Amino acid sequence: MTTPKAGARRCAVLGSPIAHSLSPALHRAAYVELGLDWSYDAILVDSTGLEALVDGLDDSWRGLSLTMPLKRTVVPLLDTSDEWVRQSGVANTLVLDPSGGRGSRHGFNTDVPGAIAAMRERLPTEPRSAVVLGGGATAASALLALAELGCTTATVLVREPSRAEETVTVVSAHPHAPDLSVHTLESATHLEADLLVTTIPAAAQTPDLLDLCADVPAVFEVVYDPWPTPLARAVLDDGRQLVSGLDLLAHQAVGQVQRMTGQTVSVDLLREAGADELARRAVQIDT
Repeated sequence: MTTPKAGARRCAVLGSPIAHSLSPALHRAAYVELGLDWSYDAILVDSTGLEALVDGLDDSWRGLSLTMPLKRTVVPLLDTSDEWVRQSGVANTLVLDPSGGRGSRHGFNTDVPGAIAAMRERLPTEPRSAVVLGGGATAASALLALAELGCTTATVLVREPSRAEETVTVVSAHPHAPDLSVHTLESATHLEADLLVTTIPAAAQTPDLLDLCADVPAVFEVVYDPWPTPLARAVLDDGRQLVSGLDLLAHQAVGQVQRMTGQTVSVDLLREAGADELARRAVQIDT
């Protein structure tokens, strides 16, 4: 981790794995734009170590971003939660009140409004039907975003249906929840929907899976590293509509920056910072 100057605020993204995260590039770019002498690091921590880490933070810390597998683990540690955390059972943002004391841990889910904004920006029409690959915390936020956009039917495809139970429960509680069904990936033979949302790793995107998804006109690929994923490459080659993981990351990070700093930055600034970091990593791999 970097060592901040006296009086500077500290923030970080937590998760396991964490080396791939673009969040440091985005948040640091925001701090430069806002003239803030803040630090933002990536910290490797799993679910068993999260509570001790949060308990050990001093008053120089202002905020944490949470990624896999911590988005549900963090919720019991919060003193207050926004409406999206309460609906989803998922928090990707922890803001620490600088005054400290009881009631100082505030949780937010910026993934849901970030997904809504990303889809509205990239898709010509709001989807009425969707297929979601994966059933974890990110899938839950994506389905809530789809519900907000008026999606009426959604199919969740997972390797083991029991893993999607919590996601189905929270999404079904939405006042405009889509008609949900859960099936195994192995049982799927042909996908038909307005939108495919994929939350599965690039390594799991086999040629058979790409063939399965070939006729879906729009894809929301939440994975951004490595980029492009096999599915994203197929979508781009076919000229289909694509919402990228970087679109989601940038839109949700705008919300995180605003909650942590009280100031706002443009989504284009953060998206460009993320693209620059991905390009830098590609050069490192090539050389």
